[in-house]
Amino acid sequence: MKLPALFIGHGSPMLALEAGPYTEAWAQLASEMPRPRAILAISAHWFTQGLGVTAMEAPRTIHDFYGFPPALYELRYPAPGDPALAQRLATLLAPASVVADQEWGLDHGTWAVLRYMYPQADIPVVQLSLDASLTAQAHYALGQLLAPLRADGVLVLGSGNVVHNLRLMSRSETAATPAWASEFNAAVRSAILSGKHEQLIQYPELPGAQRAVPTPEHYLPLLYALAVRAADEPLSIPIDGLEYAAISMMCVKVG
Repeated sequence: MKLPALFIGHGSPMLALEAGPYTEAWAQLASEMPRPRAILAISAHWFTQGLGVTAMEAPRTIHDFYGFPPALYELRYPAPGDPALAQRLATLLAPASVVADQEWGLDHGTWAVLRYMYPQADIPVVQLSLDASLTAQAHYALGQLLAPLRADGVLVLGSGNVVHNLRLMSRSETAATPAWASEFNAAVRSAILSGKHEQLIQYPELPGAQRAVPTPEHYLPLLYALAVRAADEPLSIPIDGLEYAAISMMCVKVG
């Protein structure tokens, strides 16, 4: 059975400690899908020069954030790795060169989501990095090459945020959402639901993009989830919303 693909708006690292409506919705998504044999995560937080894939047997839990409560740094997600899947990724993405990484692990864009989706941490997880030297079109093209994994029981999971501007965010949970954030989020939502992938690839042309996506790493994982979709597959946006005035929690399900 072909596995769905997902893009998850992962939000603040504090969600790993503070369960709520978004984390409950992530768990619900997992409960409604067949159990993956492995997970391929493309996280905003592994943004590299060149392509890397985690190839170790036991990836470490990375706490790639600062200034949070000590309890957050104590969390671990001890999922196994999958070196064979890492090798297959290198084959699928050829002739692009993919480094078999032995140092990275699982960053919070991956484990903070998976600890709610698959809390037993018993499904192998591999991360693919985002090559900072590539255009959005090239990222989408790489994503298309990953589509065969879905028929082999691999969950393709992009993790980022459609709108992500930490400089313009508000610490208040009740802060009004600025027009630029709402406009960009709505434009992306409309393009997703209407299948206009070219608009999503050319996202700097969408209204509000300059402030909604000041750097590309949180937006690009969305393109990987969309790129593995077959033309006739269903697609939905099961979760949406803007938090802290400048963080989109939109999630997309393909299949």
